[in-house]
Amino acid sequence: MKLFRMFFRSIRDAFKSVFRNFSLSLASISCISITLVIIALALLISLNVNNFTRLIKKDVTIVVFINQKVNEEKLAVIKAKLEQISNIENIEYKTREQLKNEMMATSNELEAIMNEYGVSENPLKDTFQITVKEIEKIDETASIIKSIEGVDSINYGESWVNKLVSAFKILEKGTIVAVILLVLVNVFLIINTIKLTIFSRKREISIMRVVGASNLSIKMPFVIEGMILGGLGAVIPILLIIYGYFVFYNHFEGQLFSPIIKLVSPTPFIYGISLAILAIGIVVGMIGSSRAVRKYLKI
Repeated sequence: MKLFRMFFRSIRDAFKSVFRNFSLSLASISCISITLVIIALALLISLNVNNFTRLIKKDVTIVVFINQKVNEEKLAVIKAKLEQISNIENIEYKTREQLKNEMMATSNELEAIMNEYGVSENPLKDTFQITVKEIEKIDETASIIKSIEGVDSINYGESWVNKLVSAFKILEKGTIVAVILLVLVNVFLIINTIKLTIFSRKREISIMRVVGASNLSIKMPFVIEGMILGGLGAVIPILLIIYGYFVFYNHFEGQLFSPIIKLVSPTPFIYGISLAILAIGIVVGMIGSSRAVRKYLKI
């Protein structure tokens, strides 16, 4: 019971202290808000870049051209073998007549050219258009497909895909490293700001020591105060993120420059980011206050 009374008293004292030392509290909250805005922007950019790379990977297609001499029975066998390959996610079959019609629909010139070919004269080949689960294994998957009897050739832009995979690996690792570094730098700034706020009240803590207060009863109000400052400092970044991202997303209609570069849908994505920012603010505020009381004030 004594611990509970101490805890609730610490909460009361922490709120009183925030308002009693309003100028110092405002300075801490401002610093926390600015740094959390930077962290939030880094997270938004990083997650959107990762979403963009994921969508590009998903759109990479292996086109499998089937020998024109293959009959329907053999075609079914080829499809069954393709379905057994673990890295294949989706298979779409298109006849050469379907491909002819699609080509004719793209331009008047192609329509005029393809109209010259009858059903038996159609130079195109039946195809399977395949998407893979892991683009990193696309070369291995392509080799297996090539070995299937009845497959004439395949095309997936080998050199382009390999360069794309390498670029995406660098990009994904780079954004992760950048976010981690930004978080660490900003956490350091927040902790030191709160340390300065606590350090300016050294005399207050010394008096508490003189009257016989225990280390726990001294530290707890300051730790809770740090959590309150961190939570309040996260309010403005959260509001800016939610409102700003919704406006940004709607203004660009969910995409940047082209339909290929799609933004992450605001819900529930933006609320997850907001919770992460609130958690960072509270935890960092708590850590900053705890370290300041223990280390700087020699308690």
